[in-house]
Order: sequence, then structure tokens, then C-alpha cells
Amino acid sequence: VQLQASGGGSVQAGGSLRLSCTTSGRTLNSYPVGWFRDVPGKEREFVAVNNRRGGSTCYAESVKGRFTISRDSAEKIVYLQINNLKPEDTAVYYCATRASRTVLTSACYDNLEQYTYWGQGTLVTVSS
Repeated sequence: VQLQASGGGSVQAGGSLRLSCTTSGRTLNSYPVGWFRDVPGKEREFVAVNNRRGGSTCYAESVKGRFTISRDSAEKIVYLQINNLKPEDTAVYYCATRASRTVLTSACYDNLEQYTYWGQGTLVTVSS
């Protein structure tokens, strides 16, 4: 499974970006796809996850109400819509997926150790 994150860029505070996580292998419909980020000086942190098509979505408290995760109909792309960006959102954003399908649709995979496949990151820089 290969994933590629894209869509990062440099924006001013209050702006928006849409990040994409594209798979070149299997479709993603039954698998969780999570977004994480590397903030300078911090360990990689959880941002959001959708555990499968029709399943639950979880967000980190710091991004609730501003970030939205969604999937395309072909189940090859998972998006992270980021609105009202803040300087503290500056980070390299990564997407990841698990090797196993989601069975419990209410699950929230918010631990990076739960993921098997990772894409290369995309840099988001927010200026004040």
C-alpha cells in the first residue's frame, strides 16, 4: 500500500487548505485513514481519522470545528479540509492507514502505533 499526501502550502492565518491522501494500491473503503502531524519541537500527534466509509470520525480537540475529513467516491483519496488555519497548525502532515479492515465502526484509531502504512508528508506553513 502506497500513500501520498499532498496539498500543503503557505497560507496566512485564517486561510484554508485541502490536503489529499491518495493511494496507488488497494481502495480505502473498509480501512481507517488517519492524519497526523509533526509540529516543530513536538512528537508526531494525531489530527483526525475516519475509520471506514460510513464509520466514525474522530478529531483532536485542537482541530475540532476547523478540520474535516472525508473520502472520495472512488475510495482512492481521503481529504482533510483545514479551515481557519492558525500558526500553531504549522507542521508536516502525514496520512496513514492500517493493514486490517475496520470491524468496529465506532472505533477511533488515534494512536500512531495502530497504523502500518504511511505516506510522505506535506508541509503546511501558517503565518500570522
